[in-house]
Amino acid sequence: MVVKRPQVAVAVLVPVLVMFGIGLWGIDRGGMWRDEAVTFQVARRSLPQIWQLLHSVDAVHGLYYLLMHPVLALHPGEVALRLPSLCAAAATAGLVAALGARLARPRVGLWAGLLYAVTPMAGHFAQEGRSYALVAAGVAASTLLLARAVTADAGGDGAGGGDEDQEDAPVGRLARHARVVGWCAYGGVVAVTVLLHEFAVLILLAHAATLALARMPRRVWRDWACAAGAVLLVLLPLALVSSGQAEQVAWLRPPGGGTVERLLRSFTGPTQLVLGPYLLLIALALRHPFTPPARRGELSVPTVALPLLLLPPAALIAVSRHWPLYDDRYVLYALAGAPLLAAAGAERLVLAARRVGLARREADDLMRGGLGGTPDPASDAGPGPGLGSDSDRGPGSGLVRGVRVPYAATLAGVLAITLAFVSQLPVLREDRDPARRPDNLAVVSAAAAQRMDPGDPVLFLPSLGRRSALAYPKGFHGTRDIALEEPAPVSGTLYGRETGPDELRRRLAGLDRVWVVAEPYALKPAWDPSDPTERVKLTVVGEEFVPRAEFVRKGSILRLYVRRAPTM
Repeated sequence: MVVKRPQVAVAVLVPVLVMFGIGLWGIDRGGMWRDEAVTFQVARRSLPQIWQLLHSVDAVHGLYYLLMHPVLALHPGEVALRLPSLCAAAATAGLVAALGARLARPRVGLWAGLLYAVTPMAGHFAQEGRSYALVAAGVAASTLLLARAVTADAGGDGAGGGDEDQEDAPVGRLARHARVVGWCAYGGVVAVTVLLHEFAVLILLAHAATLALARMPRRVWRDWACAAGAVLLVLLPLALVSSGQAEQVAWLRPPGGGTVERLLRSFTGPTQLVLGPYLLLIALALRHPFTPPARRGELSVPTVALPLLLLPPAALIAVSRHWPLYDDRYVLYALAGAPLLAAAGAERLVLAARRVGLARREADDLMRGGLGGTPDPASDAGPGPGLGSDSDRGPGSGLVRGVRVPYAATLAGVLAITLAFVSQLPVLREDRDPARRPDNLAVVSAAAAQRMDPGDPVLFLPSLGRRSALAYPKGFHGTRDIALEEPAPVSGTLYGRETGPDELRRRLAGLDRVWVVAEPYALKPAWDPSDPTERVKLTVVGEEFVPRAEFVRKGSILRLYVRRAPTM
């Protein structure tokens, strides 16, 4: 098949622009939630302070914080916080399109990239100030580089064969150099991706399955194994450090019965109007003879997309039944497989419709010929331009009622994706509401500014409740943090180091009133903290103070306590 570069460029550029536009819509929500607030306050620390922090907590996000440091140094704001994720999501849409164009044809890439762009899950993480969109971009880029490296290896096999004299020839040296560069680029991108988030290492499992399904020769397996081994060596120090910080994921629970269905709807679309056709197209893509590839060592859309879609989530869910590590965002990068398969299914549907139309046209020509008529000149029309054009369309693929069939098919696919986008507009609109996030620290800070006076004592329960003051310090300006011993940046912690229980008792003893900024669970009788300072907070406030006023905001409770009146 002859593929023209302008067609591929259009197929890649359009999804990039669409994803950027969707992600830019409502990107300034007017508030950060807790995870974004961590990125915001850690990335603005000095490099030595970030390095100090990573020795005790959040090592898994270390590279991301370092990348965000210069971004927030230029402009410390919410839009700047989310802009790298937006750019990464747009790049992922383009990379998905490039994969589809490379493995099938430009219009398959165009459809796949647009499907990725209009998926609400992609739009959600395009506006998230965390590393997950960057990881998805890295995985998509590494998968495209895998396809290129495999092609270079196959070319090397063809050029060099087994003849050592040919291997020393200029063509053989060039092929060998291209092969080495291709696999080094692949290994480098995967290494950076797994350093952004170590669970991305599961992409190696998907890529190994791709090579197995495509029946790659031993030479390709050897080169891939070298690249994968290098990636694992790079990841090993991070894995050792992060394993000592496992308490950070202690909040995760084993996946339940609805985990797979929820992930499926996240990948394909939450509305039934989109889910049904999406699954049907995926089923069409996986039917024989579309898979396996026609020749040994040849990649196809299913051999690449199916392992990417299934294996990383399946592996993480299986492990999480015994060691809870699973969350949907950790496998966001697997989303790229779904639109690729759906687009391949749509392409198969177009080809089937074309065969039916061609057979009907030939039958009509035979009827006219038998009756003394003349054949339809449209049946002899040559191939037309457009994102669907190539050299293997055969007869009958030209003008039909004045519109070129390949161009019409491409537009029909784009129209269907537009309808899917319109049907999911309510979901996308709701997702831009700050109330859709677990909390909104800007609202907590604003409530504190309205009700607290300069000099008022504040107690954060537990200490991580201090994140609202770290993200939006203006709301707490002039107040006194009673329990704080050492600020977060200086102490090498996320939320600061608090004083000991005895000193905290002494500080609370001199107060007649205190504001408590608490997580909702911390005020429930069932909460039993192991930290002695947290236990003192609960004991002293519960025994020596009574609540006077309370202001509830999503994810936080502001409560004013006053000292109990002495009993006679």
